[in-house]
Amino acid sequence: MIENKLSQNQIIPTDKWNSLVDSVSGNRENRWKDLNPAARVKYVLFVIGKIIGLLFLLYIFVCSLDVMSSAFRLVGGKITGKAFTEGAILSNPIGGLMLGLLATVIVQSSSTSTSIVVSMVSSSILPVRRAIPIIMGANIGTSVTNTIVALTQSNRRDEFRRAFAGATVHDMFNWVTVLILLPLEIISGLLFHLTGAITRSISLERQASTNPQFLNVLTKPLTHRIIQLDENVIQNIALGTVESNVSLIKHYCSYNNVTTENSTSILVPKTYCEFLFSKISWPDWGIGLLLLFLSIIALCTCLVLLVKLLQSMLKGTISTVIHKTVNADFPGVFHHLTPYLAMGIGCIFTILVQSSSIFTSTLTPLVGLGIISIERVYPFTLGSNIGTTITGIMAALTATTALELRNSLQIALCHTFFNIFGILIWFPVPFMRNVPIALAKKLGETTATYRWFAIVYIIGSFFLIPLIIFAISLAGWPTFIGVFAPLSFIALFVIIINFLQVHVPNVLPNLLQTWSWLPRSFRTLAWYDEHIFRSKKQITFYNENEAKELSTITNRNIENNHSHANKAFNNNDDLEKISEICT
Repeated sequence: MIENKLSQNQIIPTDKWNSLVDSVSGNRENRWKDLNPAARVKYVLFVIGKIIGLLFLLYIFVCSLDVMSSAFRLVGGKITGKAFTEGAILSNPIGGLMLGLLATVIVQSSSTSTSIVVSMVSSSILPVRRAIPIIMGANIGTSVTNTIVALTQSNRRDEFRRAFAGATVHDMFNWVTVLILLPLEIISGLLFHLTGAITRSISLERQASTNPQFLNVLTKPLTHRIIQLDENVIQNIALGTVESNVSLIKHYCSYNNVTTENSTSILVPKTYCEFLFSKISWPDWGIGLLLLFLSIIALCTCLVLLVKLLQSMLKGTISTVIHKTVNADFPGVFHHLTPYLAMGIGCIFTILVQSSSIFTSTLTPLVGLGIISIERVYPFTLGSNIGTTITGIMAALTATTALELRNSLQIALCHTFFNIFGILIWFPVPFMRNVPIALAKKLGETTATYRWFAIVYIIGSFFLIPLIIFAISLAGWPTFIGVFAPLSFIALFVIIINFLQVHVPNVLPNLLQTWSWLPRSFRTLAWYDEHIFRSKKQITFYNENEAKELSTITNRNIENNHSHANKAFNNNDDLEKISEICT
């Protein structure tokens, strides 16, 4: 019987989301009391070496993210700056939302895109109300980094399932929050009026301050030896104060003030800055592509080594203790406060490192290893969202005049209250809290079965679909409604029918009780897996009799776990998914 070859728990794991991976949970470490003095010294030195290696890899990982962000700015920063100067784009809230998303993805930094918006609002070039959708889009775009980081664990299916779900829970929260708050903002101006009332009620007469950069103190010694950018060029292009052909690279660090024959003072470059590309005359996009290639290699290498090192360090009892401690709740009636403490920790750490992408990307491998559960990383992520808006407020406080401070502080507060309202909607009530988590787990399941779908998701969600929506939004509201109203109706119809198929199929006509009447390419990803991404020989490796028995066992397990059988897929599709799991 096939049960002897492949157990039921291997077909459908009993706890695939919260269990540690085998390489971490295996209890193979030697007991301390059984070691002789020389072995103990060797063991301690070995552990110290691993800790130093871990810190070194974390440092290179953070520096790689910094260099990758600079590379993206070199490749697309000027286009981003020019896009913000187009008034027709910014007048459409949907176009503004997609612009904020695309700009953040291109420059790999929500801080950069939001700082452009804050500068334009502060200078009264962009009204606050038009800037709010751009801020919402930047909030979505910042989650692409940890989603890309999750791809480095795609070689192990169970790790990839958890890592991708842990990364995309950030995406799901941002998307579902925008789906509620953007229409509400368009209709009522909730964030605009609330933040306007707050800024009018407080005294804004103050001296300019500086925005502390805690993490840059550590990363600058390495990253500034590789590349240095003029942080103000993109903003100045958006403000229209410089030409778009100005280089973002800071080639010169000192200038001489020379007086010409007409008694005009000009600045003449004196000395080159001391970094790798200071004397190279390549175009910005050329240097950006090279740095992008090198930073991605460094990033992937660091993440792979980090995962391996964590697996070797967190074995047996240590991994179990950490897993139980991080995911444990307070005792008694205080257990409801545990996720809010996690939220506060996420906020504080993000303020310290000045980047939500770095904080959430660091957590992603730990989720993949099973050390942190998806339910626990969710409040960490929400706290990180709040933390990155606090740094925005700190940056807004650097304005010099009262008018600039009022405008910049109002848009920074819009960013903060957007995330606060999102938390109030999707976190306190357990049923609502599970919505982003369930969506992320569904994505994790899909990408674990069809690993190519992760690339499709990233390209579609962060590039292709936003670009299409952005292009259509430029044609005006009539065209936008004419295109997306039918598509929205079809999507809503499919969602409702799927819900009824699962829970009350008898109320539907016989035709709609399953999707079997649709072409196979319309109802299952297995068709694309067979015909585009994989060969049929790689899919099925059981003989026909074993395959039928395995399919029967799986359907029985699904019925036991969910109290129904999903009739939308046929047995062949189920078999293909099982075969994927077994590979």
